[in-house]
Amino acid sequence: MWAFLAVVATALGYLYADSLRFLGEAWLEDNNSHGPFIPLISLYMIGMRWRQIQSIERYGVWWGIPIVAVGLFLYAVGQFAAMHAVVHISFWLVIVGMLTCAIGLSGIRQIAFPLFYLLAAIPPPTFLQYELSSRLQLWSSALGIGFLQSIGVMAFRDGNVIDLGRIQLQVVEACSGLRYLFPLTTLTILGAYLYRDSLWKRILLVLSSIPISILLNGFRIGVIGVLVEYYGSGAADGFTHFFEGWVIFVASLGLLCVEIWILARVGSSASSRPFVELIGLPNADPPAARSNRSRRTLIPLSASLALLILAVPVAPLLVQEEFPPPPRQSLTEFPLRLGAWQGVSSPMERQYLDALQLDDYILADYTATDQPPVNVYMAYYLSPKKGRSSHSPRQCIPGGGWEITSLEPVQMDRVPGVTPGQEINRVVIQKGGQKQIVYYWFKQRDRWITSEYLVKFFLFWDSLTRHRADGALVRLTSAVHAGESEAVVDKRLQVLVGFVTPLLGQYVPD
Repeated sequence: MWAFLAVVATALGYLYADSLRFLGEAWLEDNNSHGPFIPLISLYMIGMRWRQIQSIERYGVWWGIPIVAVGLFLYAVGQFAAMHAVVHISFWLVIVGMLTCAIGLSGIRQIAFPLFYLLAAIPPPTFLQYELSSRLQLWSSALGIGFLQSIGVMAFRDGNVIDLGRIQLQVVEACSGLRYLFPLTTLTILGAYLYRDSLWKRILLVLSSIPISILLNGFRIGVIGVLVEYYGSGAADGFTHFFEGWVIFVASLGLLCVEIWILARVGSSASSRPFVELIGLPNADPPAARSNRSRRTLIPLSASLALLILAVPVAPLLVQEEFPPPPRQSLTEFPLRLGAWQGVSSPMERQYLDALQLDDYILADYTATDQPPVNVYMAYYLSPKKGRSSHSPRQCIPGGGWEITSLEPVQMDRVPGVTPGQEINRVVIQKGGQKQIVYYWFKQRDRWITSEYLVKFFLFWDSLTRHRADGALVRLTSAVHAGESEAVVDKRLQVLVGFVTPLLGQYVPD
């Protein structure tokens, strides 16, 4: 058995080394700092069930083979799509499949929760974290402003910026509340499993962890605003900021304990029991009765190991870390003269470059006689490997204080230079009395894509069939000035789309 485990560990280590390294790095981030504890908790709960598992005869364990096969298929999908979360799920499925071969379905039922709980250690995909973080930033900023105004502090909100007059607080991504939401929800799921009461109460407990973490994070931002107002900007940095975060997290745990205590006294016999008796491992299922057909066999387990070993030499043939770069011109050479429009390029600040992790870009304002400027931005990614992901404008726009009032796909059939049937996303945004119209789309090889999720699908498909993973975000923006209609601005943007589109193939090759 020890030799068998050594072979399994070696094969898994070879296949998933890069994925596990990325997982370890993700656990060092504040949002996922709870990750390392989850495998330990799951192993402890499995150990508590080990005696029941040993008493079960293995039967029907061939079910583990298709689970391992699905896991290895997802491994290829995750590598081609550059999505570490999919590879992590593949790793989990392979382990579950091999355990099914080893201890059977009855044994898996005994440890079902610890196995599913392991999924909580997997960080969500990068693009989903971006979208969730941007929404939480806005909610937390709004709640913080509400708290400050309720106690008489003059404060105004501009997107993710809280204006206190002499000081402005930026509610950055790190303050979105994900560092509370993920650990608190994960811990609440464990608490709900250990909570010995009705199912509806356990579900309510898990669901309540989400608004609790959001509300307390908004309260924390409001408290920081008060401290900054009276003690200066130092109250928003360093140890004070760190300590405030831990106080809020402990407070959220306290609120959940209070909720458990209250729920225990609502319509159940548990109200008469002490609080400590409400928490504990559920009773194990009784071992299944042995029958003459029940048997122990190593054949399914050996078959799953053979399948895993076969994947080892095949993996390098399916997956390339980086595809060869296609021949293309740099976007720094993109023409600044487009018909009657003259462009002026501007560099992007280092903080944005570090966040976007793009390989090439252009950011320029184009103007023509009697025409307001149109901002043209293109961001090129050679390969979104290692967790990189293009930022969608629908995630980034609200962070600048702009409100999206309209977002719809629009066909460019009547635009010269654009292939009929091509679609772009048309976004109308407002901020105070200002209004802008944004056109954007993703160019993935020879496709125009308007859906962020389809970008991921075609990334996988083209990696598999074309050995290509490059692409770009194309965005054009123009303001709606006084006396202008949206139709006038649309016409201005469409003129620039007509100039830009025929040139794209040189810089973002098909």
